[in-house]
Amino acid sequence: MNAFTQHTGIVAPLDRVNVDTDAIIPKQYLKSIKRSGFGPNAFDDWRYLEPGEPGMDHSQRTKNPDFILNQPPYDRATILLARQNFGCGSSREHAVWALTDFGFRVVIAPSFADIFFNNSFKTGLLPIALPEATVDQLFQEALAETGYALTVDLAAQRIVKPDGAVIPFEVDAFRRHCLLEGLDDIGLTLQHADAIRAFEAKRRVEMPWLFLNR
Repeated sequence: MNAFTQHTGIVAPLDRVNVDTDAIIPKQYLKSIKRSGFGPNAFDDWRYLEPGEPGMDHSQRTKNPDFILNQPPYDRATILLARQNFGCGSSREHAVWALTDFGFRVVIAPSFADIFFNNSFKTGLLPIALPEATVDQLFQEALAETGYALTVDLAAQRIVKPDGAVIPFEVDAFRRHCLLEGLDDIGLTLQHADAIRAFEAKRRVEMPWLFLNR
């Protein structure tokens, strides 16, 4: 997992409440578990004018010109600004994979669905919950200035606006540590690789019958 320390990026204001995981990545794309290749299908039903299926050449599909992520410079956005209850619906890791594969590193919203929120940290996507009034102000500024960008500093737990104003945010200490170090669940386990190998070696000596067919 890529470590997250500080990130500056264009903000895409997605002014919709209750964006569910089926909108983020439709069900027909859930067959793969490779964690990559889902970027072209993020918000698939909103980005394209005709239905999509796995294996299609999505570069040949007709894009919806009214959808914000199809409009420059938002097609290069790496920070998603959203409304309440982002990521609700079914518990699919693919929703986070689609966002990160599109290029997003941060999602800012007043609230998130619990499972989506937890999945985000496991994939290196930083979800930031801010007061609704603060999010409203960010929407106003992002919609007023094309290419509006923010700097997100996880180490300092602050967002820096273009005018230098600072918005503090809070992240659970353990999750913050994992993001800063680039540690997913497997990475955390592998930190104890020496102890795991020592345990296995000891068990092989003490209980050799467990390894007779290996």
